[in-house]
Amino acid sequence: MKKTILFVLFVWIGLQVNCQQKKIKSILVAFYNIENFFDTINDPTKDDEEFLPDGKNHWNSTRYYQKLNHISLVISDIGKDNNLKCPLAMGLCEIENRQVLEDIIHSEALKNCNYDIVHYDSRYKRGVDVGFIYQKDRFIVTHSVPYPLIMPDMPDFTTRDQLLISGILDGEPFHFIINHWPSRSGGEKRSAPLREAAAKLCRHIVDSIIKTDSMAKIIIMGDLNDDPTNKSVKEILGGKPTKELTKTGDLYNPMYELFKIKGIGSLAYNDQWNLFDQFIISYPLIAGNSKGYKFVKAGIFNKSYLTQKEGQFADYPFRTYVGNSYMGGYSDHFPSYIILSK
Repeated sequence: MKKTILFVLFVWIGLQVNCQQKKIKSILVAFYNIENFFDTINDPTKDDEEFLPDGKNHWNSTRYYQKLNHISLVISDIGKDNNLKCPLAMGLCEIENRQVLEDIIHSEALKNCNYDIVHYDSRYKRGVDVGFIYQKDRFIVTHSVPYPLIMPDMPDFTTRDQLLISGILDGEPFHFIINHWPSRSGGEKRSAPLREAAAKLCRHIVDSIIKTDSMAKIIIMGDLNDDPTNKSVKEILGGKPTKELTKTGDLYNPMYELFKIKGIGSLAYNDQWNLFDQFIISYPLIAGNSKGYKFVKAGIFNKSYLTQKEGQFADYPFRTYVGNSYMGGYSDHFPSYIILSK
């Protein structure tokens, strides 16, 4: 009897050890367009006059710090539904400068997340850039570079740079590409060639990485100002709509199903939802034979407190401004995210 009990005990201990060795580790990667987050100081090199205390938006320190608290709270909340804490890595767009990012990562809600920053000033005339924050004890940056979008036939054209960050994430090489493609100003069709050019640039960055490492883990994120079904994303960048269609060297777009099948969006305009804030990932993140972190799910963080409660824009994202009218909200976009596990 004692031998039987001892045998069962040893088996139980062995199972517990095995379970501990195979414990699943999950991480959150997010993206957020935070809607014109300017500081209150005049920068003569940027078109920031709207967002000054005496500008037409009357942007002052009180409003700045309210928005800072709003944005940092959202970032700290994104992973809670999935029992995850701060995003391990996160792309942001529509930030004026590095100081805004510094204020975000040192805010009360995020000061314990151990974030560091990658940011470059872009050529964009409006003066808003993309940026990247990351937990510096988990991700070691080995290389970063901004890629400007140059239009040879439009010498005066400027837009946000595409930002490549490469490094080691929990022992694995990873690459992140942060985007904010040209807007639909002037109409979707008329402005489409600009986003298609941005898609070509992003694909060029991807191909240059894959040429060196065919099993590179690449995460593209950003406000693409196009949906997963648009030519720029689906054809030129090559975001495949299903895992089954994604092969070696391809990119998979997990946002396609959210938008096309489930009708989920990240922003609304004229009573229509769009999903501009996308994640597109390289094949090794879904391949059955690759090791390390794998894609698990994608989502849009659209909690009730982030939505307008009444009026013409009820259920839209609760934004900071509508035109020049101060609303006191968060952003005109919802954040997007993906979860990886190993």
